[in-house]
Amino acid sequence: MKMVKGFMLCSAAGLLAMSGAQAADLPVKAKAVEYVKICSLYGAGFYYIPGTDTCIKIGGYLRADTTFNGGIQDAPAWNGDLGQKNRYRDQFTSRARMALTVDTRTATEYGVVRTFGQGDFTFDAPNASKPGTAAPAGAGSAFAAEFLFIQFAGFTFGKSASAFATPWHGYPGNNTSFLLGGHDTVTGVNNIQYTAQFGNGVSGTIGLDEPTVYWRTKIGYLIPGSVDAVGTTPNAYGGTAAPDIVGNIRIDQAWGVFQLSGAGHLNNASYNALSTAAAPNALSEISGHPESKWGGSVMAALQIKNIPTGPGDDIKMDATYAVGNTKNVISTSSGSPNFAMFGSGDGASYQSVGFGNTTDSMYVPGSGLELTTAYGFRGAFNHNWDPYWSTSLFGSYSVVRHTDTAKAFYCAAYVASNTGAKSADFSCNPDFNVSQLGVVTRWTPVKNLTFSAEVQWFHLDQKFTGTSVLTPTAPKPTAVYSFKDQDTVSFQVRAQRNF
Repeated sequence: MKMVKGFMLCSAAGLLAMSGAQAADLPVKAKAVEYVKICSLYGAGFYYIPGTDTCIKIGGYLRADTTFNGGIQDAPAWNGDLGQKNRYRDQFTSRARMALTVDTRTATEYGVVRTFGQGDFTFDAPNASKPGTAAPAGAGSAFAAEFLFIQFAGFTFGKSASAFATPWHGYPGNNTSFLLGGHDTVTGVNNIQYTAQFGNGVSGTIGLDEPTVYWRTKIGYLIPGSVDAVGTTPNAYGGTAAPDIVGNIRIDQAWGVFQLSGAGHLNNASYNALSTAAAPNALSEISGHPESKWGGSVMAALQIKNIPTGPGDDIKMDATYAVGNTKNVISTSSGSPNFAMFGSGDGASYQSVGFGNTTDSMYVPGSGLELTTAYGFRGAFNHNWDPYWSTSLFGSYSVVRHTDTAKAFYCAAYVASNTGAKSADFSCNPDFNVSQLGVVTRWTPVKNLTFSAEVQWFHLDQKFTGTSVLTPTAPKPTAVYSFKDQDTVSFQVRAQRNF
């Protein structure tokens, strides 16, 4: 019995010793978790990246919209199947998009170092496709990178808004991404720019923009066979030879914003000897080329705040004049459109047609470049009915004009390319005007969730007269068409949640 008791006591002592040894190996207390800290230096929504002094903000939006009698994002029915009003046109179309933004900022002895990026995940409803075409245009899912830039000591490097742009780009009050009359780089353009702050809200920016994506429309190539039935010329631009030189002076005050902008743009054609589609051939390189010419544009922009119609109401407007830089007037958030719209005919014609060919300049082989002149105005009045409802009335007017020499070259090429019989009162003039008027009403039932409805009227004022036998793109027949101004109306509904 004594032996059993002794054995049990020894065993208990051993267990206590082992238990003490194990307890000594464990940490006395777990380290506190380092939670993400709010960064109040740069506004709401910023947090410190753990273990750094860099602040980050994640944001974006999710949007769904549907357009009736128009293209994606309320594009007017101004060309293609929509302009023809044929049975391949989509009488409504829709888009769903989620945009994600990442904004980082770090305080340094040189000032704040900032990086910003935005990526868009988009699904567009597939467009109708004619038999024999490769695939429906604009169908399905896509990813697009918008702004991608670094800012340091006043400099901006990367894909950002041009220094020519207003703070509201092409959106003084509209939902549509197709309000003409002025500049629009709302999705960014590759550039290098420097901004100086002079105090009291006065700043100045100068920059160099990559011109190919946003600043060029086309250089029209004019030979027999190169101008189609709706007046469109092929594009004879050469490669990028010089950046666009841009800049602005801006005043930001409590009463609003005033800005003056300027841009220089190089028109450089490829060759004199090209196909009717402006494609090169074996004679192109030895044929020479027109001498390159600089064009440019100027813009004045104004925002007036604190107007007597109500709190938060404002007026935004801008006016632009361009020579050889038409993209700054006939401008969208992507490329510049050509216009080709059909309507009802009369007793002397199968249907009516109106068109407008958008160029920076035009030439015939052996001639110099004839720069195109354009000017436009756009603006909006924005009114808040109450904290939940608001309405914007917006509009624009744009003019495109050509030199007498350019008109003569263009009309000779148009007649030689479209040899069908013409009426006695036929006349050719590639000048045109376009105007838009619209209204959008928004309902915001809770913060950052908005439902809106927009209606937009578009008018094409073309300058041809008389009738002609034409062969437009199928399914239109070869027939007599009369030249007339054209109109279209579109309607869009949208739901958007910002976060």
